[in-house]
Amino acid sequence: MTTDVSIAELARAAGLETDWTDAGGVARRVDDGALGALVDALGWPCGTATQRVASAAALADANAAPPRIVTGDAGPPLTLPAAIAPPGARFRITLEAGGHVDGRVGDAGEHGTLPPLAMPGYHALDVGDRRIGLTIAPPRPQPFDPRTADAGGRWGIAAQLYSLRRAGDDGAGDYTALARLAAQAARHGAQAVAISPTHAGFPALPAHDSPYSPSSRRWHNVAYLDCDAVPGAAAVHRVPDAAADAPLIDWPQVLPLKLRHLRACFDAWRASDDPSRGAFQRFRAAGGAALDAHARFDALQAFCIEHGAGADWRHWPAPWRQPGSAEVDAFAHAHADTVAFHTFLQWCASRALGDAQHAARGAGMATGLIADLAVGSDRAGSDAWAHGATLLRGVSLGAPPDLFNAAGQAWGVTTWTPAALRAEGFVPFVELLRAAFAHAGGIRIDHVLGFARMWIVPDGGSPRDGAYLRYPVDDLVRLVALEAARHRALVIGEDLGTVPAGFRERLGAQGIAGMRVLWFERDAGGTFRPPAEWDRNAIAMSSTHDLPTVAGWWRGVDLAWRRIAAEAAEQSGDTDARNVAPPAPPDEMNEYEQDNTVSRAASASPLKAGPVTPPPAVDPDLVAAHAARATERAALWHALQHAGCAPAGTATPPANAPPVAAMLAYVACSPSPLAILPLEDLLALDAQPNLPGPPCGHPNWRQRLPRTIDTLFDADVRDRIAAVVRARRSREPAP
Repeated sequence: MTTDVSIAELARAAGLETDWTDAGGVARRVDDGALGALVDALGWPCGTATQRVASAAALADANAAPPRIVTGDAGPPLTLPAAIAPPGARFRITLEAGGHVDGRVGDAGEHGTLPPLAMPGYHALDVGDRRIGLTIAPPRPQPFDPRTADAGGRWGIAAQLYSLRRAGDDGAGDYTALARLAAQAARHGAQAVAISPTHAGFPALPAHDSPYSPSSRRWHNVAYLDCDAVPGAAAVHRVPDAAADAPLIDWPQVLPLKLRHLRACFDAWRASDDPSRGAFQRFRAAGGAALDAHARFDALQAFCIEHGAGADWRHWPAPWRQPGSAEVDAFAHAHADTVAFHTFLQWCASRALGDAQHAARGAGMATGLIADLAVGSDRAGSDAWAHGATLLRGVSLGAPPDLFNAAGQAWGVTTWTPAALRAEGFVPFVELLRAAFAHAGGIRIDHVLGFARMWIVPDGGSPRDGAYLRYPVDDLVRLVALEAARHRALVIGEDLGTVPAGFRERLGAQGIAGMRVLWFERDAGGTFRPPAEWDRNAIAMSSTHDLPTVAGWWRGVDLAWRRIAAEAAEQSGDTDARNVAPPAPPDEMNEYEQDNTVSRAASASPLKAGPVTPPPAVDPDLVAAHAARATERAALWHALQHAGCAPAGTATPPANAPPVAAMLAYVACSPSPLAILPLEDLLALDAQPNLPGPPCGHPNWRQRLPRTIDTLFDADVRDRIAAVVRARRSREPAP
């Protein structure tokens, strides 16, 4: 009998990688202390030899159990796990579209095989007395295939939805502004609008404003509703918010006022005989228990905050921590109107997103909206409350130290465990995909590297204490490919960071495009890679929400902010600062509110009264950074000239004269089938939407565009678009 099992052995059995290679190519090993904390957090006790042996035995049984579904590709024979059936066993495949395929399991050594299936879909496999789901992915989805006649030369814009501005809004961007932006962009030739996440936030916590830390990824953000565009609005008098013209969004002022207006609209609509009531009831029925749970959570969280129980459901009275408890049922019954109101808001948000996509396609866009799928949801939110048993606990998702962030990252969000995904037959994942595709022509999957492995950080630990947890990448990418094909949508995977060998090729085989960003397209010596050498199967971008804008980079604005962030970390006495996963069970919401309070206090200073630009500073490190940036500017200018995007024989423009049109054209002339340009770059803005790292006064996720949608496309922007269009037309076409 085994008397002990090593922590490393147990960790590997639990799906953790004990060894990994960092962004610099250096081999790393996770120490036993960190592994033990992670193994324990995954639900496998390992503090004693007895616990380790018992956990190892339980893991062996779990890993040997037959899966609920098997995935494969249309065309080649399908390999079956040994636990399903031995070679020679009779099988029957019941096709989703009707009909059957009968035969015997083939012999492939350690595994059995099934004959090739040409028809993609969700089929069923019967072997003996066992029925297993059989999901077959299609060949590379056609809507994004660069060989299609209408794919060449496409370009689109990226927009932070909250930043949009229109006359008469409530101080923040909304779905009506998005619809108008899509229509305007289409008139100027854009084929897509990639938007920031519209996942459900926290209506009762307006200061919790990060779109990448949502309460639920399946439902929508009601903070983006236009109060004048919901049913019942005609009966409600609304006074425009005085904060609508402010350069920064004051969510604690904007959202409560908006919710009061929306509640008045709901009450008026419910008291009327509006014919849309039937559509609402159908939406509510289709949403089922999942929608009801989310609406209950929003109502219950507001109640708990008001009555002193706090925002974090993990600190609520025990009966309220269980969505199916009699006490929660009683609360929902007693507050049925409030639960119905939050359901109404979700219905309105779904309609508004659908209207925005209809406006985009109606104006001529081939793709329209590209939704953003965040990597996880907040551990104190609706998803975690309703589905906590299937999600990672005691850890935060994050990223290891890399070239982009030397301290690593802990994001404070969670996602499903690999075991739960398999046990549920990937149903929650498919439901999430369908929700994302419902009102979009494509999706961007944030941190798609998590399909293969996710860096998890134990609560209370540093990102350096984390390790990779393996995920069933083949199953996940096949499910994405099938759903994308059914929705005739494209898929973009954000594949920046430490990328496993062969991962990008695996995504490409299923039609999932990667992302190539100007700042990272350089060789080992720092020389900018010619656009013709960029990846033909990836989206080309000038920047992202976490990176400097092209104008801000040229001016060196990011360098000053980076120094301010470093000083904030030094003053806090913690160089990892916000990159530490908060220990459980402190109230995460309070921590988030403190972070937002820091930013909000800074935003009230003269520093934030005008454009979001840090003050000048006499600092040796900053002086050196600006000198290095001058060298980088010269290198980029040379690359622009070599690519024909800037006039030959001219001197590098000074720091205060960024050649924005030339930089955008440089990205656009890559062979990528789609170039996406952030609005901040088209407008030549200095400030990036988000500055990752410790709180330092940067107003993350709250900056508004300087002009309304109706005035965005002025002569300067049209000139930059013209340069982009010329570059797209003259580029080397994809084969």
